[in-house]
Amino acid sequence: MSETLSKPFPSDIEISRTTKLKPISEIAQRLNINPDDIIPYGRTKAKIPLSYLNEEKIKTSNLILITAITPNKAGVGKTVTSVALSLGLNYIGKKAAVALREPSLGPCFGMKGGAAGGGYSQVLPMEDINLHFTGDFHAITCANNMIAALLDNYQYQNRNTELALEKIVWRRVADVNDRSLRNIVTGLGGSANGLPTEAGFDITPASEIMALFCLSSDVDDLQARIERIVLGYSRDKKPFTVKDLGIAESITVLLKDAILPNLVQTTEQTPAFVHGGPFANIAHGCNSVLATKMALSCNDYVVTESGFGSDLGAEKFLDIKCRLTGLAPKATVIVVTTGALKLHGGVPATDINKPNMDALVTGTANLARHIENMQNFGQSVVVSFNKFKHDTEDEIEFLTKWCADKGVVFAINNGFTRGGEGASSLAQKVVDLIENNPSKSINFTYDLEDSIKTKIEKICTKIYRAGNVTFAGSAAGKLKQFEANGWGNLPVCIAKTQYSFTDDEKKANAPSGFTINIRDLVINAGAGFIVAVAGEIMRMPGLPKDPQAMHIKLVNGDIEGLS
Repeated sequence: MSETLSKPFPSDIEISRTTKLKPISEIAQRLNINPDDIIPYGRTKAKIPLSYLNEEKIKTSNLILITAITPNKAGVGKTVTSVALSLGLNYIGKKAAVALREPSLGPCFGMKGGAAGGGYSQVLPMEDINLHFTGDFHAITCANNMIAALLDNYQYQNRNTELALEKIVWRRVADVNDRSLRNIVTGLGGSANGLPTEAGFDITPASEIMALFCLSSDVDDLQARIERIVLGYSRDKKPFTVKDLGIAESITVLLKDAILPNLVQTTEQTPAFVHGGPFANIAHGCNSVLATKMALSCNDYVVTESGFGSDLGAEKFLDIKCRLTGLAPKATVIVVTTGALKLHGGVPATDINKPNMDALVTGTANLARHIENMQNFGQSVVVSFNKFKHDTEDEIEFLTKWCADKGVVFAINNGFTRGGEGASSLAQKVVDLIENNPSKSINFTYDLEDSIKTKIEKICTKIYRAGNVTFAGSAAGKLKQFEANGWGNLPVCIAKTQYSFTDDEKKANAPSGFTINIRDLVINAGAGFIVAVAGEIMRMPGLPKDPQAMHIKLVNGDIEGLS
């Protein structure tokens, strides 16, 4: 996302360090939030009381969704675009904010380092946001594992009685990529240490606590959702919940501060609400409802992001989050890069920065499908092109004409190198689209009254373009079980690879007529959806051969390696 420059472009962390941040009380005051009411976490970040939610203002503010084509391994710059667009909107005189997810420590120390935007389009303080921030992830991890400990104690205390559960489905979590913890045995070392039990860990962003935390409308709703969490099954096959365990109130206490949205700022002091962080390939992939609504309560335009390509994050944003809350984007921005297009055009990942017009043209089939999917939802679409120094004028000219021929607005985003000024053209085009041709009412992919099987099939055939959907043994059996337990009217969240429309990450571009294999179903009754696990997707990622943790260090008191 950088143009050709006469001198080396500064790193994200160098830009972060040299940006003078305003006291968070000043950022709050600009939003008409009394500085005496905020809960500061140091000088530059704070939590905002829920009393500042304004439902009437929410209805009149303009929500803008950022999504993307199917990404390459390095991503296509959705967060950069989200931040840049909020900067650009303010640059052209609009009152705007951005609402984003909190980064997970797993990817930060694993695959890609930091996740707070980049260049001159960052949310700050970048180091804090990428690390422990205000402790929300730790609170969610603690709440999840407290449930696990209390559940194990229940089993221990009721061993050899009719009250003991026949099956436990609740897993522990850690915000660390640790493949060795995916499947473990607990309770070893004698009876004083509990009952030997097969168990395992997911990553914190995959926890149901994270999902329900991000979908809760207030503290009472948070507790009600915690009560509905299914922990296991009794000997007569009935679901056993947190309410049955009698601990919902104590778990809510652990989350009472975390539930409040976090306020920070960007490189240009634009307000940023960064709160919650479910992954989109294994959960619903959106920041918290409360952060989105708080941003809308205080601004005229709010930019928010859904994870990965539109087949994952945007579908779940619309079919789950918007259906639950009544929120609806006035426009959707699809982020694209030449590198990702060339990858879908058949170029090896090592060569996607080299000129290759044939591959670029072939790869537009992927972009076309994402545009079509969003338009089928009723969304008005802007294609935002993240410009890199290796992009050629021929490539940009081709994409400009290609979008014009499709009748889709096209904008070049230079927010990475030039901040709000560089994103002003994108911002103006988004505003013009909202004023002249805003998105229509959401056309959901499925009806809640559809069977679970039909909902899954509609997502797979309408969004992914699968020709067939199969259900493995465990998933097939759970279809009937879940409907018998009263969960048939819940929406569906499909967990699959982010690198393909299929369940095989190696199948790039826009394949159709393939088979999607659903190998398991997981009930998230507290979050209020059913997770359908497709292909070989893991709920606990592993670390790469050269994890980013090898490059993160403290030098003279400054952190390096988070960009």
